[in-house]
Formats: sequence, structure tokens, C-alpha cells
Amino acid sequence: MRRSEISTLLFETPWPELRHYAARVLEREKGSHVFVRGLVEFSNLCRRNCRYCGLRGGNSSLVRYALSQAQVLKAASVAVDTGVDTIVLQSGEYAIDPLWLAQIIDAIRSTHRVPVTLSVGEQPDAAYALWKEAGAVRFLLKHETSDRRLYAALHPGHNLQERIDCLKRLAKLKYECGSGFMIGLPGQHPESLVDDILLARRLRVGMCGAGPFIPQENTPLGRSESGSVAMTLRVLAVLRIALPWANIPATTALATLDAASGQREGLLAGANVLMPGFTPAGFREHYRIYDNKNRVDLAGVQAAIEAAGRTHSLKPMGNTQCVLAEALASA
Repeated sequence: MRRSEISTLLFETPWPELRHYAARVLEREKGSHVFVRGLVEFSNLCRRNCRYCGLRGGNSSLVRYALSQAQVLKAASVAVDTGVDTIVLQSGEYAIDPLWLAQIIDAIRSTHRVPVTLSVGEQPDAAYALWKEAGAVRFLLKHETSDRRLYAALHPGHNLQERIDCLKRLAKLKYECGSGFMIGLPGQHPESLVDDILLARRLRVGMCGAGPFIPQENTPLGRSESGSVAMTLRVLAVLRIALPWANIPATTALATLDAASGQREGLLAGANVLMPGFTPAGFREHYRIYDNKNRVDLAGVQAAIEAAGRTHSLKPMGNTQCVLAEALASA
């Protein structure tokens, strides 16, 4: 697709027409099924100082944590018992012991036979290779913004090319790579969203997440305004059209700004992935990338999927609620 086509879709096409177009592409390429990925945020330690993120290393007010292997595996087991199709292991970017994480990946794969996705930032190539050998199949590494000057301003000491090169190295290791970006970042020009979509298309990522910027009070951007739900939905629709092969999540950030219908509307706009959290109680509130995070639960996920007229593989809520109540409370 040409840049002008994406720009016209994003900024000029009436919303009902755009949503209908995205829905047709979704039905043709992905069908009605929604993938549900179980998210385990195993540590909020981070060595970076991204100006928008509450996990930034300079945030001295955040209570830091790192789960043990046993805690991670228990949370993953709870998630699998509810019927999720993938485990996503996420953390801030820090010097993770590669072998420690490899052992967790291997245990999840051998015990539960579900794919493992990693989202742990830029790491040494040797660690990426070890985790791939241990059984990880996907890696999420958002580019955040395609505007090189804005990227450098928001990520002190880093540049966009480093992130792109990292995604390319992951692809060479045969990971299914995911990227993504934020809508409404302070200093973001609307047209740069077109470039974000083009970059994701050029990298041919297997997954692309686009969610609204939400401030976190203990960051330099803590007093900024949040991104737009309406523009986020337009971006999701255009992503579906421009990247018909990709898995596209309706993000937790979208559900945070529109708790009543954000994820349902995201699915109707072309998304086909939801990611409820399974981080143990007592830790999950400290994974504070942004404020007032909506802790998306399984009941909400099922309701959003069914309200959108889609299908899922989750177990009935009666059993699921019992499993969650007992297992997460003691994790």
C-alpha cells in the first residue's frame, strides 16, 4: 500500500465505512476466532529511563519486584487452566539471567504444550538464541514511534535504528516478531501514525499492537493528556487493512480509557487478540507503566468477545473463577 492510501484511510474515510472495510478483511484473513494470551508480568525492574513509562529506572517511588521461577510457573499454570492459547512473559528491560528465563520457558513448553511469547526488551543476541532454543516462539518489541527525533527524545541514550535492528536480529533467529506504537504521544504529529503503520508493514511483523498513550504521574510526561480512543480505533482498522496477515490486539490501554466497551470496539475495528493478566496479586499493582490501569479479567474478555460476535477457546466462567480465586490468591 502507498502512503497516500494509508493516510486517506486513517484521516478521511468515514468511520462506518472504515470499520466495515476492516471487518471484511478480518473475516477473510482471520475468521471469527479471538486469541487469548495469558500475560505474566514477572518483573518491573528496568534499566531504561523512557520518559513516558512508570517502570523507568529513575522512578524511585515504584515498589520493585521480581517473581521467583516457582511464582512464574504457577501463574502460567493458572492461565493455561483457564484455556488461554499462549503464555506471554513480560518484564521491564534489565539484565535478566538468560538461563533462569530459559528454564522457565522450557518448563512451560514441556508441561503445558502452549507457545511462549517474550516481551523483555533489547537483550544480547546470545540470550535471544538461548530462549529460542528453549522453546520461545514469539517476541514482542514495540518500536513506540517511527519519528526518529521523537523516539530519541522519549528514550534518552537510545535511537530508533537500534530498535529496528533488534527486531531484524530477532527475525533472523526465526522468532515471530511483534511490534507496536502509541497514539497521542506528546510531540507526536498525526502523520507519523501513517509512518508507524508503514514501518510495521515493511518489517512484516506477525503482531502489531497500537494503543493510546496514558500518562504515569511519576514520569516527565505525567501531566500530559491521554491519547484518543477514537483515533486508536481508526489506527486498528487501518492496521487490519494494511497488515491483513498480522495478529492485532485490542490493548489494555484501550480498555483503560474505555472500560465499558473499549475491547469490544477494538475487536469490531479489526483486532483479534486479547491479553488478560495473570500476574499474582500483591505484585500486579506495581507493574505501573501508566496510571489507573484496567486489570482486564477473564469475565471482561469473554464478555467483549461475545459482544463482538466472535469466538474463543476459554473454559466456562464458573470453573475459571474458582481456579483464579484459589490459585492467584496464594501465588
